Amino acid sequence: MKLKNKIVLITGGGTGIGKATAFLFAKEGAKVVITGRREQILQEAVDEAKTENLEIDYVRSDISKEEDCKAAVEYMVGKFGRIDILFNNAGVLYRAITHETTTEQWINTFNVNVRGMYFMSKYTIPHMLKQDYGVIVNNSSILGLKASPGFAAYNSSKGAVNQLTRSMALEYADKGIRVNAICLGTVYTPLADDMFEQWGDKEAAREHYISVHPIGRLAEPEEIAHAVLFLCDDNIKFMTGTMLSVDGGLSAK
Repeated sequence: MKLKNKIVLITGGGTGIGKATAFLFAKEGAKVVITGRREQILQEAVDEAKTENLEIDYVRSDISKEEDCKAAVEYMVGKFGRIDILFNNAGVLYRAITHETTTEQWINTFNVNVRGMYFMSKYTIPHMLKQDYGVIVNNSSILGLKASPGFAAYNSSKGAVNQLTRSMALEYADKGIRVNAICLGTVYTPLADDMFEQWGDKEAAREHYISVHPIGRLAEPEEIAHAVLFLCDDNIKFMTGTMLSVDGGLSAK
């Protein structure tokens, strides 16, 4: 078990990548708590985990709200005494070019994708400093490394995520805390489904995104979970400040 007795907090853990990572980490021996805005979705994930003899806990939390982020961390420390791993996974995406992006869409994108990541890290890092150990993985995107037209707010937010990742990696490199990001291609998740819906023709959108990946398909959430597990493995303690592309070959184009 690669994560035996590790204490893990995963944001956006009720569906998609967060849920797949929570299940994998629990199988690897970690004590996992997931967060999200919708309590019913979180409870369904916990109940499903039980059918696989996995124990996962949840805290309802909206990461765009500072008080919710602080409360989630306090819950972890109160229950387990520490946090070993933080997976900043929650995110939102809107399909719109710059001048058609509404102010509300822009603000919400940064509130969730960047501000929430900052809040979760801000309140987690002091506890990691006390134990001289911690791993933070930020869910970014290939669109944080190269832009795609039609996703102005999302491109910008993921660029910010990568710079935040680099900043934290340098700030805490000599303090036992490693910080990396995963830069993903298109993963078949509810978020991707929402994006396909925004095209107007869901199936055409799906086929388009399959076609642009050299590997010829979309990623499965479980594949991304294994990439996150790799970044959390103590056997790679020399790895920090890395933007790990898991993108089906997109960044090679």
